Amino acid sequence: MKKGNIQGAKAVIEALEAQGVEYIFGYPGGATLPIYDALAHSKITHILARHEQGAAHMADGYARATGKVGVCMATSGPGATNLVTGIATAFMDSSPIIAITGQVPQSMIGNDAFQEVDITGITLPITKHNYLIQDPEEILPVFDQAFYIASSGRKGPVLIDIPKNVLTAEFHRNSNAKLSLEGYNPTTKGHPGQIKKAVKQLEQAERPVIIAGGGAKGIHALVELSEKCQIPLVTSLMGKSSFPDRHPHHMGLYGYHGRVAANTAITKADVILSIGTRFTDRSTGPLGSFAADARIIHIDIDPAEISKNVPSFMPIVGDAGQIIETILGQIKGLKHEEWMKFCQKLKDENPLSEGKGDFSIPRVLNYLQTRLGKSPVTTDVGRHQIFAAHHLATDQDVPFITSGGLGTMGFGLPAALGTAFGLKGERVVCISGDGSFLMNCQEMVTASEHKLPITVLVMNDTQLGMIRQLQDAFYGKRYEACTFSQIADYPAMARSMGAEGGSAENLEELKTQLDKADKAEGTYIIDCIISMGENTYPMVTGSDLTSFMDE
Repeated sequence: MKKGNIQGAKAVIEALEAQGVEYIFGYPGGATLPIYDALAHSKITHILARHEQGAAHMADGYARATGKVGVCMATSGPGATNLVTGIATAFMDSSPIIAITGQVPQSMIGNDAFQEVDITGITLPITKHNYLIQDPEEILPVFDQAFYIASSGRKGPVLIDIPKNVLTAEFHRNSNAKLSLEGYNPTTKGHPGQIKKAVKQLEQAERPVIIAGGGAKGIHALVELSEKCQIPLVTSLMGKSSFPDRHPHHMGLYGYHGRVAANTAITKADVILSIGTRFTDRSTGPLGSFAADARIIHIDIDPAEISKNVPSFMPIVGDAGQIIETILGQIKGLKHEEWMKFCQKLKDENPLSEGKGDFSIPRVLNYLQTRLGKSPVTTDVGRHQIFAAHHLATDQDVPFITSGGLGTMGFGLPAALGTAFGLKGERVVCISGDGSFLMNCQEMVTASEHKLPITVLVMNDTQLGMIRQLQDAFYGKRYEACTFSQIADYPAMARSMGAEGGSAENLEELKTQLDKADKAEGTYIIDCIISMGENTYPMVTGSDLTSFMDE
């Protein structure tokens, strides 16, 4: 190699090191072997997932838990396509990840070569941006740009596809090489005039409500604003942990699976301060009747979300934290005592149910709550996910990591691995279902290999609970393909993959199993034999449930 030259694969590793990357979650293949060869001389740790989808979810969980950019990597063809679900999950939930994929040599692109697929074309709708690198000199500036795009503005995934011949080529390093980034200039500072108008609206409101979405996380001034102005607050599923659940102003989750107090507050509000939420169908129901009497102040860093679903009376584009701090500095103290009493009374009169049977999902979660502390939580998708959002009271900034936008079954376990790697030593709790858990259970091997402190509770009701709920509500109780006839032995599965595990059929056994999990060196699986499945929608307000149907 000539002096001053560098191989493409080595440039990839240098680019990642320059960004402070700790981990790459990946699975090797022929097209990425040059990167793995260069990785052998790097301080970056490669985590060998057992499936590329698991690698993508690990990178996602790492990103959500730490606030850093997560990195995953897969080879060309099926390796790349196996990342797609994880990339889409990150895209829908605005999680910053970089997905690196190998590609067949440039001379073979378009020839249907072995393990060739147009991954940039496939992922175009589910990434903030993607690249097919054509020249090794592009590697360093592309990675620099990709990390900036992923972590700025509305965060999200970026994919970098690199042909094998680009990885093996040598080129002369040019430290001044830059790529233009035309048209990408996220607005971070809210418009002062719009903020002043919003303050005036809030000061004139009689029944104001704050909606905290995923973009409201990390805004510590949110509690102060709610207290200073006596404004009740509701959260979307993605907004959980943006506000302390135990705070008296918190009315809980709103929407299809929401609480009576939260949904009623939205219905009766005259001004809504919406922070970092997309107003999805799971939150709003029929758009024509959502918050019909309210003027909506919509704060979002992504201008494309303003008035996309729900018309905004007062749009403010920019960083939500900066905007809330500015509002707080301008607004005077407000009193809405009667409105707060009304909302609190609704909350008190409609408590969360402990469910049917002695060992229901809510009872399991309520007991878990007594010993959860500040442990980060990941969930899979289904009824257990919604019950966890209701029954596990998290503090502000304590990670509650779930797939809200895409609703990806199989997300919880690999996301817990990524969280455990990112938070280094904290025991992570994963709430899963017997349907979701089996979708990526192979990552128990990865967890065991690294002795990760993860406790997984599998809510085993031998059915696809959310599917059964929909069939119960909308298909005349015709239950088709929602029951498992073959029951998996989860503790035995755990042991076969190097983890530990046990089962519980009552709260006393659950206590014993959690004690064992706390003392376990690594990952521990608890098979919770649920006595009776139940639907989540009894917690919804009296609105017509069929109006929320979207499945």
